[in-house]
Amino acid sequence: MKDINIILNLVHLLHSLYLFHTIGYKKFILFETENYLICGCLTFYRAIKNYVSIMSIENQMKEIGENAKNAAFELKNSSTTMKDNALNRMADDLEKHTDSIIKANLLDLENAEKNNLEQSKIDRLVLNKDKIHKIAEGLREVAAFPDPINEIISMWRRPNGMDIGKIRVPLGVVGIIYESRPNVTADAAGLCIKSGNAIILRGGSEAINSNIAIADILHNAAVSAGLPKNCIQVIRETNRAYVDAMLKLKEYIDVIIPRGGETLIQKVVQNSLVPTIETGIGIVSIFVNYDANFDMADKIIINSKCSYPAVCNALDKLLIHESIKDEYIPRIVKSLRENGVEVRGDQKTQELVPDIIPATEVDWGAEYLSLKISIRVVKNIDEAIEIITRYDSKHTESIITKNYQDAREFLYRVDAAAVYVNAATRLTDGGVFGLGAEIGISTQKLHARGPMGVNQLTSTKYIIYGSGQIRE
Repeated sequence: MKDINIILNLVHLLHSLYLFHTIGYKKFILFETENYLICGCLTFYRAIKNYVSIMSIENQMKEIGENAKNAAFELKNSSTTMKDNALNRMADDLEKHTDSIIKANLLDLENAEKNNLEQSKIDRLVLNKDKIHKIAEGLREVAAFPDPINEIISMWRRPNGMDIGKIRVPLGVVGIIYESRPNVTADAAGLCIKSGNAIILRGGSEAINSNIAIADILHNAAVSAGLPKNCIQVIRETNRAYVDAMLKLKEYIDVIIPRGGETLIQKVVQNSLVPTIETGIGIVSIFVNYDANFDMADKIIINSKCSYPAVCNALDKLLIHESIKDEYIPRIVKSLRENGVEVRGDQKTQELVPDIIPATEVDWGAEYLSLKISIRVVKNIDEAIEIITRYDSKHTESIITKNYQDAREFLYRVDAAAVYVNAATRLTDGGVFGLGAEIGISTQKLHARGPMGVNQLTSTKYIIYGSGQIRE
């Protein structure tokens, strides 16, 4: 920074001399106040300063990218034993440093209160001893998984005698840009280490202290276990220019995964020069069919909405078959309200529950991330699927029914990463699916879809055994 200031002062001096020479002493004095030029020179000075600052950030990010690329080259050849030992040490060290992590987290929570951060994000931000233990356990689960690297997916022999195989390989360098949830720092780092990838972490400003504390502990533990330096890196600045610079690092980063709200995801997808995997927002529905078991429906709906409303797999919209509306809508509205949920409804729902909040067009495509829900009456399964297709985000959908044919129709016609029959939407999770931790839930179809565990952070390559074959 000292060198930059010297350059800026020289630029200021040279431009001052130029103005003095071209417009004369008396006119020049009018532009000068306490050695800073008020008009053109000051604007020029600020522009140069801003340019130098951006160049400095881009150079910092290139250095981080180069370090990650070098680490990835070593990491891809690290043994399973070394990676698993590192993951277990990372878990142990997280628990050993619980107090320091909580101390850093309290700084973030204080800043969140000062900045009036919305409650759903504050809920995601909070860390305590129990949460840190669960994060550590997640790392141990990942360590216990089979190593995907160099797994032979398939092998076949060609008529010319060549044996061709397809094996799993690391992606290389993974960049993740995320908001609010400091547990993502550990989950993402653990999955990348297991799958042989270096990782660059860029968390939100609201969790900067928590993220740095966790990332430093994880990196030190991994290196002490024999993994390469810089296999885990965290961007330590909150300036958004670092994100802009990160999105340009196609020479160093193999894939960027945005994890957060729609604004963040769209910024990354629309501006990144690096390939992205979109972990989209969750606009989630449950369709209660005409033959649904009401007790089962109650349990599934309340769990899907209330167990953790601030996450992407929480329920937003309830579709009720018109043949059961008179009996079931008053019942479920009562139950939802008893659990603190604000309920909104269409015209038919309002007729059954007059004091309900009228739903608007916005509600049908809303991801609430809070204790809110909208209810809509539908004629049949076709209309339910049509509404899901029109408004939802292809994340998670569920049907409650006893009808086998309707269940199959819902499963195969609904276009979403996870589709359920008679189960809660909150189950869409890497841990629940047996994948261990997850780096995100992808709503796109390339390169992965649904909860992304270890296998989803790999690519493939062909290996060919020959005996002198040539192209004829």
